Amino acid sequence: MNNEDLKAFTTRVTQANGSELVVIVYEIIMNDIESAKEALVAQDYTKFTRDVNHAVKFVNELINTLDFQYAISYDLMQLYLYCNKRLLQATLKNEVEPLEDTKKVLEHLLEGFVGVAKQDQSAPVMSNTQQVYAGLTYGKGSLNEMYVDPNQMSRGFRA
Repeated sequence: MNNEDLKAFTTRVTQANGSELVVIVYEIIMNDIESAKEALVAQDYTKFTRDVNHAVKFVNELINTLDFQYAISYDLMQLYLYCNKRLLQATLKNEVEPLEDTKKVLEHLLEGFVGVAKQDQSAPVMSNTQQVYAGLTYGKGSLNEMYVDPNQMSRGFRA
């Protein structure tokens, strides 16, 4: 994951509610899988292993956050364990196929969680963060994010 991706995910996490956080975790895993595939093509096995291990950590996070009061959690657990197994096989064999299998499974799950997140109107999980406003700057048509918190207009130095 490059610095731009990291900044984008960090900003999204600070503004996300619980359902959106799950979507972000899925997107991070997908990003790691794509990065790992690129590293494998470039024969950078160190980066490949690092990216796959990063994806495994996030799949484990999905496993750890399951609420087993609901029956669907057991089905999700089986899918996540399958993904974990395939990711580990990719690392051991330096192959793309297990990554593709994992991506297919997670894409279907991501689609469902995106639908849930659209309906979730709950407040962001993190309450003490700056509000993010995005606007165009005087750059060459690029969109730059700037942070403005209306509650903290007195920030900065006074002469």
